[in-house]
Amino acid sequence: MKRNWILHIGSIIFGFPFVLIGIDHFVDPVWYEPIVPEILGYPTFWVYASGVFEIVLGAGLMFPRTRQISAYGVALMLLVLYWANFNMWINDIAIGGSKFGTNWHIMRAIIQVILIIICLTIAKYSSKLSQSSE
Repeated sequence: MKRNWILHIGSIIFGFPFVLIGIDHFVDPVWYEPIVPEILGYPTFWVYASGVFEIVLGAGLMFPRTRQISAYGVALMLLVLYWANFNMWINDIAIGGSKFGTNWHIMRAIIQVILIIICLTIAKYSSKLSQSSE
């Protein structure tokens, strides 16, 4: 019972920033566009597309029925979107008028891994809860 409560509140707290950041992709797409890898082309499209995924998957984390699939989706999204962060690092691209050093990029990569682990943990425990309720 306590685990249910912790998982539910924790998933809402974890999902909410994804929704906010996703919305920000529509409010200020120009801020995100520089880190879209050039090979993809159409940076505005990719910023909007990633914003949609962040909103939908972040919101999905907040509801027990969609939590497990959304947690796996966010983990995959974080893995795919790291390409943009890596692009920013290796090409020394400024974002929001700032460039970041190697230590910042290493910390960013570590945080990305931690976020993926949190997603996989949410998915694992969401699965156990849904199995025990059947």
